Order: sequence, then C-alpha cells, then structure tokens
Amino acid sequence: MTDTPQTDRKMLESLVCPVTRATLSYDAERQELVSKAAHLAFPIRNGIPIMLVDEARQID
Repeated sequence: MTDTPQTDRKMLESLVCPVTRATLSYDAERQELVSKAAHLAFPIRNGIPIMLVDEARQID
C-alpha cells in the first residue's frame, strides 16, 4: 500500500471548470487541474481536486 493517494484519471477527465464549464487539463507534475479558459489552476490535495475559485492559482 502506498502513502500517497492516487488520482483517478477517469474522475479528473469528467470534471469541468466551475467558472467557464470548459474542459480541464491535468498537470501531474504540479498536481493541478488547469482551466486555460479561466486562466486558473485548481490544486489537487491528497488526491482530491479542490474546485474552489478561492483556492485556485491565477495563471497567464
């Protein structure tokens, strides 16, 4: 058994941006879901996507 939670790819593919409803891209290195349309990156913590705008990082 591993100490780090695994992220379910199928679950990630079904999520959309809460702002624009656009598809998200998964950044495995940074553990984020990126919304290019909204210029936001939503963190994934302990395998759980945090889909709150207040928790998202602004991107260019």
